[in-house]
Amino acid sequence: MSPADSLAFFLPELALATAILAVLLVDLVPAVRARGGREWPGTLALLGAAAALVLTAGLPVLRIRGLLEAAPVPLFGRMLVLDPFAVFFKLLLLLALLAAVWMALRSREVHGRPHEAEFHALLLGSGLGMLLMASAANLLMAYLALELVSLCAYALTGFLRHDRRGGEAALKYLLYGGVASGTMIYGMSLLFGLAGTMDYHGIGEALGALGPDAQGVLFVALLLVLVGFGYKIAAVPFHMWAPDAYTGAPLPVSALLAVGSKAAGFALLLRFFAFAVGADGPAASVAGIPLVPLVWGVSVATMTLGNLAALAQTNMKRLLAYSSVAHAGYALLAVVVFRDTGVRAVLLYLAIYYVMTLGAFWIVMMMRNATGREDLDAYRGLAWRGGGPVAALLAVFLFSLAGLPPLAGFIGKFYVFAAGVQAGLYGLVVAGVLNSVLSLAYYARVVRTMFLDRPGPDDRSLAFPTGDVLAAAALGVATVVLGVRFGWLVDRAEEARRVFAG
Repeated sequence: MSPADSLAFFLPELALATAILAVLLVDLVPAVRARGGREWPGTLALLGAAAALVLTAGLPVLRIRGLLEAAPVPLFGRMLVLDPFAVFFKLLLLLALLAAVWMALRSREVHGRPHEAEFHALLLGSGLGMLLMASAANLLMAYLALELVSLCAYALTGFLRHDRRGGEAALKYLLYGGVASGTMIYGMSLLFGLAGTMDYHGIGEALGALGPDAQGVLFVALLLVLVGFGYKIAAVPFHMWAPDAYTGAPLPVSALLAVGSKAAGFALLLRFFAFAVGADGPAASVAGIPLVPLVWGVSVATMTLGNLAALAQTNMKRLLAYSSVAHAGYALLAVVVFRDTGVRAVLLYLAIYYVMTLGAFWIVMMMRNATGREDLDAYRGLAWRGGGPVAALLAVFLFSLAGLPPLAGFIGKFYVFAAGVQAGLYGLVVAGVLNSVLSLAYYARVVRTMFLDRPGPDDRSLAFPTGDVLAAAALGVATVVLGVRFGWLVDRAEEARRVFAG
């Protein structure tokens, strides 16, 4: 397919690129700024993200549906590929981007601040990089897409220039990201040296023909590449940036890092191990290399450390950051299974994780707007200070994150654990169940603070904007509905998984 023909399948990315230019240009027009045009950058960003979402959702019906069902569509000389797996992740990522832009328009940390246009341009740039990560079929494109996301995220984390936490978080994020990026590109260069190509399919074929004497170098190369993926999904021991970045960044950025960046990292990881390491999964091309025990150990360490660290947190952003680390470990449990049920479980889990985590961050943003605080004490007696519905919604999101039935989080964990049981990974599943029980302790502590603790003399009554409450309520309804009627989502995940069946 020629590059000109590829553009027809590249419309969502073009919509985001156009929106980035529009946001920057409109901010440069003095007449618009003089007329109080501060709303324009955010509105244009919202329209751009919505247009990209509509175009992605419409791809299957624009006479492309037959191609999508028959085979992956290679774009731009096989640098990118469009298939149901990419469409599934693009929809998820664009929903995360749309929510982050909307949160920015409602957040007092961002809206009305100087350089708001640059903030929205960076947010859209990060979203564009995530879309490319979901479609990347070449090592070079994978690296460039990941760097585009990372560079935008560094700048977004330090957006609050006069906040010491933001500057410190951005610096730490940049340093950790630089080390992880350098490590990953070194691993990719070793892979290129072994395979002689950067195309995923070419690498898969070349690795299958390698002799036993190359297994050591291949193991080192895959280990180094995993460092980059582990950093992006905040898996232990590459998670150190997450608590500081989440705490120092504005809340819309924290939410995008928690749901969008993590999902894009898993998309990159799954496609790499499906097509670059071997079409039959890791075991085919890398037989003899202990990748499965390695990811097994990373999964347990990520779940356990994330939950243990969250127990001691009194800041809601840091609590949700460590919660995010733990949930990366649950998703990695299904990655160990990899094929069939494992891939489907990961896709289902990430979609459900999006709803409940975004809901929790939305409530934290509302509390930040109302009180200017993020610590747990600000939630004391919230249910009796005019915030009953808000407290109830946060309880729904937190109990769903803990995996309690009949909420959506229970379904996500059920599919992940079921995939582990079917693959005979009983030890890993037991570790996952024990960690879920452990996580209930810190989620329930927040709920107890809101409903059972008495308000202090300085805890004033709160009132929340109706629009914000309704948005949180919509996410709450989705969390409950997906817990009892999840068949539609399972079918979508199954369609996306079939790409890996060859």
